[in-house]
Amino acid sequence: MSATDLQPAAKPSRWHLLRRQPLLLIGLVLVGTQLILAIFAPILSPYDPVGQDIVARLQGPSAAHWLGTDKFGRDVFSRIIFGYRSSLMVSGLSVLMALLIGGWLGVVAAYYQGWADRVIMRLMDVLFAFPIILLAIGIIAVLGPRQGTTAVAIGIVYMPIFARLLRGPALVIAESEYVRAAKAIGLGDMAIIFRHVIPNLSSVILVQASLSLSTAILVEASLSFLGIGTQPPTPSLGLMLADGRSFLTLSPWTSIFSGLAILFASLGFNLLGDALRDTLDPRLRGER
Repeated sequence: MSATDLQPAAKPSRWHLLRRQPLLLIGLVLVGTQLILAIFAPILSPYDPVGQDIVARLQGPSAAHWLGTDKFGRDVFSRIIFGYRSSLMVSGLSVLMALLIGGWLGVVAAYYQGWADRVIMRLMDVLFAFPIILLAIGIIAVLGPRQGTTAVAIGIVYMPIFARLLRGPALVIAESEYVRAAKAIGLGDMAIIFRHVIPNLSSVILVQASLSLSTAILVEASLSFLGIGTQPPTPSLGLMLADGRSFLTLSPWTSIFSGLAILFASLGFNLLGDALRDTLDPRLRGER
């Protein structure tokens, strides 16, 4: 056996990883493009998203209006990129809220176990028993239809998902030898949770957050389509889809392009989450 055979294999570069994971590259491109459009919407928008031009209403794609105009003569492209901003903001806040509260409750339930585990998880089971849309509609009906309440409603709906997902691996970590050793030397519970438990859940959190964002975008669009999410005149992809359904035979461009925008937004985070799961899961990485 030569010395060359004993040398460790070179670590694959990031570009090599992207070449092996085309779905990861596609997801990053889609998500990155949408984030750029949302962040720089005031700069990239050629028209005021709420500015009306009745003379130019229900026009098809043209050099003046790349994706056409809606029933009030508003530029569809401008409204879509501002709609990305609304959808991503609401979805991001809702997933962040679900992660911080639901994920924390799941970790606490796994760490302390006993009565804390039983009480917390039974509460999560109660929330999990309700259909997502019906529970969100009920919460919005109590709090009122606004962007903020939509984010809160979706966050409450997604809390049990993060709680149940993080509780499983947290149970294994809480019984590990290094956690027992940390308890033996007198390290406090909060220090153990933040230093040893949560960092070892980072891959699970990253994957689930990406997948939850893809479905949260669909839920936000559904609520706006029903008229109880983002309220006009604020641009929203779901609202645009609802407004354009009455003109499908006359001018379907608003519904077509807003529907495609919702599709690409959800697809981007879905592909990113699937690719991250394949990359970060040691068992799937070994199979590859």
